[in-house]
Amino acid sequence: MKAFVLAATLAAATVTATASFAADLPDLGGREVVVVTENAYPPLQFIDGSGNAVGWEYDAMAEIAGRLNITVAYENISWDAMIPAVSDGQYDLGMTGITIRDDRAEVVDFSDPYMRSEMIMMVRGDEDRFTDAASFAADPDLLMAAQPGTTPFYVGVYDVLDGDEANPRIIKFETFGAGVAALRAGDVDLVLTDSTAGNGYVAASDGGLKIVGEKLGTEDFGFIFPKGSDLVAPINAAIAAMKDDGTIDALNTKWFLDYKMGE
Repeated sequence: MKAFVLAATLAAATVTATASFAADLPDLGGREVVVVTENAYPPLQFIDGSGNAVGWEYDAMAEIAGRLNITVAYENISWDAMIPAVSDGQYDLGMTGITIRDDRAEVVDFSDPYMRSEMIMMVRGDEDRFTDAASFAADPDLLMAAQPGTTPFYVGVYDVLDGDEANPRIIKFETFGAGVAALRAGDVDLVLTDSTAGNGYVAASDGGLKIVGEKLGTEDFGFIFPKGSDLVAPINAAIAAMKDDGTIDALNTKWFLDYKMGE
């Protein structure tokens, strides 16, 4: 009941604030914007138990669409193909918890950050062979799961292991979810992830997963666009308004405090 009342109060506040800020935002006249995502990164975007695509980013994009008067069409693509496809102009915008990095900014434009997260070490709930990055690195029998080209991959290579991107201790998976499944099955021993996804998985695991060690740094998430996109400025304006009026905080409460994945 408390969660329901909080959600209702936040929703009412968001509606009021949206109306007051809408006049200050550009009206894009119902323009269609094609958004591509992976649907594999809870709680930002994923497929729920009923087969619906849901998550923080979907709610944020719906809010942005209402404020800017755009129509959103969604497409799905794998992570490794997303940045090249957006860079080539196949889609107007990409969202999947994408870390803002200088090398990526050479081929796509980023929005302003909409979220800051911290890199953490996720392991099985009964793991007792290592407790931090140093003790993991010291045991050559331990394996790590990672998606090539992602921030966790590079942190694993350069901050945890030896800087060799071909290190056989890093087992590569096409999706983040596949890496987590391998962890739970005992095929790997560690998944590096941002706290956004990691805490969500741990909360839903009934003790099957836990976080160990110190945080390994912070990362800012942003939406991506083809270089020179005229959508960057209006979406940045919408993000700023959502931060100012409490909408971002309301989404964080909904997806990181009130929601349990799998329900």
